[in-house]
Amino acid sequence: MKNLKQTVLRQMLCLPVFLFMLTGMLSAKVLEVQVEKRTPVLQGKTFGGAGAYELVTGKIIFGVNPKNPANTMITDLEFAPVNREGWVESIANFAVLQPCDPEKASRVMLVEVSNRGGIFSMRYFNGATHRGLDPDDPECFGDALLLRQGITVVWVGWEFDVPDKPGLFRLKVPVARKADGGSVTGLVRSDWTVDKTVQVLGLGHHAQIPYPVADTGDKRNVLTVRNGREAPRRVVPRNVWSFAGLEDGKPVPDRTHIYMKKGFTAGKIYELVYVAEDPPVVGLGLTAIRDIVSYAKYDPGALFPAKYGIAAGVSQTGRFLRYFLYQGLNRDEDGRKAFDGMMIITAGAGRGSFNHRFAQPSRDAHRYSAFFYPTDVFPFTGRSQTDALTGITDGLLAHLDEPFRPLTFYVNTGYEYWGRAASLIHTSVDGKKDIEPLSNERIYHICSGQHYPGRFPPQTFHDTAGIRLYRGNPLNFYPAYRALLVKLTEWVAEGKEPPASSYPKLKNGTLMRMEEMIYPVRGLQKPSGTEVAYRMDYGPRWKDGIVDNQPPLRGKAFPVFVPATDSFGNEVAGIRNVEVEVPLATYLPWNLRWGYPAATGEMTDFSGTFIPFATRENPSGNPEFMVQDLYPNEKNYLNRVDISLEKLIRKGFLLEEDIPAVKERAGILWQWVHESQKGSTKGQK
Repeated sequence: MKNLKQTVLRQMLCLPVFLFMLTGMLSAKVLEVQVEKRTPVLQGKTFGGAGAYELVTGKIIFGVNPKNPANTMITDLEFAPVNREGWVESIANFAVLQPCDPEKASRVMLVEVSNRGGIFSMRYFNGATHRGLDPDDPECFGDALLLRQGITVVWVGWEFDVPDKPGLFRLKVPVARKADGGSVTGLVRSDWTVDKTVQVLGLGHHAQIPYPVADTGDKRNVLTVRNGREAPRRVVPRNVWSFAGLEDGKPVPDRTHIYMKKGFTAGKIYELVYVAEDPPVVGLGLTAIRDIVSYAKYDPGALFPAKYGIAAGVSQTGRFLRYFLYQGLNRDEDGRKAFDGMMIITAGAGRGSFNHRFAQPSRDAHRYSAFFYPTDVFPFTGRSQTDALTGITDGLLAHLDEPFRPLTFYVNTGYEYWGRAASLIHTSVDGKKDIEPLSNERIYHICSGQHYPGRFPPQTFHDTAGIRLYRGNPLNFYPAYRALLVKLTEWVAEGKEPPASSYPKLKNGTLMRMEEMIYPVRGLQKPSGTEVAYRMDYGPRWKDGIVDNQPPLRGKAFPVFVPATDSFGNEVAGIRNVEVEVPLATYLPWNLRWGYPAATGEMTDFSGTFIPFATRENPSGNPEFMVQDLYPNEKNYLNRVDISLEKLIRKGFLLEEDIPAVKERAGILWQWVHESQKGSTKGQK
């Protein structure tokens, strides 16, 4: 009866809006699927051989067996309430893009692990220019590469602290309680790099929902201030700050904000350690991502069936997937393989706060913000290594047997080497040799890119010795992401060998220490340091997912390296896109905090620097390189672009269909470099 019901649902996919509720045990892990809305995409437009698509939205109720060995690594699961069947429940909202005709689907499902509840796949892989999933807005779907491939795309909430706002995906999870029903308490830490004096600071990271302080009068609530990343902390007297917000300019008690009448001073780093209670079972986000793909692959009545599952994560959720692998979670409760492939984008060497008591999943780690959270922690490589200083042997895939290891692409830009310690994913912990990836892994480095493609043209600049340095690196590498996703899909579904790994190495001198870098830019100040991963001590119960040391105790740092550059200052080893291979500028993956009240030699988060070469028409560029000396004319330049495009196609880093757009962009860049760069605004941050 259930299978008949599911068949009827599939046949009605492209009908107008209606509501279905599928109750009962759909699978051992998906307890209920509530389909609230389904809408044809772009009024039934067809997408190649995949035909028309529909957007399905609703809610999913997950059930996790706390006694199953596949779930024992989930912190505090044993303290969560269970239903009558003994399952721990969580509820997520979801969205699915799938072909109306299941016979036209490719059998591949892409699960986007949403970054802080948002959507990135439509922009990263489809070239969408509008955010969201409005089924009537063609700009939300771009050129529809994923749809033309017949791929089913799934979004499902996994993060508990995402604000409850339209268009965001979040997971509702239970809180852990003591056996007698009493509250569980523990320490939470928040920090802020204050660049403008303000009176109020929120306890949450970015827009995420924070943990409220349990007791505002608890003496364990301590605020400190320091002058720099590793400067000594000084306790801020309790009588000059309070747990409060502002209403109509007046302080009011608030357990999720702190207030200081004279203001938190610009240029300082503040850090609050406080006591919270009733921790959510944060790690259920990991099982939700595991169980959504197992449901699609193994439940014969799945609403969105698939034969192969690929996970994609970017930045925060790239780190989430690295943590997912480390925890051995790609084996489901029934001993079956969950994901067949993973595309882990701009995660660097990090994992993160996804499964400990009072974890804050949004907290990351950069050179000058979000300090010392459990993000960049050993191990880093897929292959197991022994850390001679601690005697610990471990690897990212050490807890996942080979049959359950997905085919995985690790894709990083230059920023991740400078700002996210990415070299650790392929170097030894002593920094003496390269570590080759495992047979199921490929590593790709996008040369000279910042964390994500910057705005073009960039708007903010800074003059150094008469040379205009732009904040924001506009190197466009979305085409590389598109090509790599297609190659990963072919590897997973067809067994077709993907492009060889392409990244800098110690043995050939394309990876080096920051201090060895020499840039061909007169007067350029280099960063005072890269992001550093330390041997951290989070306390005696850290192995059980409990942080007792807040802040943690720092041990010795791991050696970190950065990519070498060519004579133009662009990185040499990895995927060299057209703008790097046929340069009109130097693309730096890092940018300094010029214009900020303190630490101006430190790096800004995420952003890079763009330094156009000089032209006769535009002498404000870098005079070390005159465009006319490199390319006699625009035709010569575009001919060299064509050669670069052919090379990228041959290596598998560009799709044939993207050639016209990439070449058009190259032509636009040529024109812009030769003009006066109108509209730029000096001195903005």
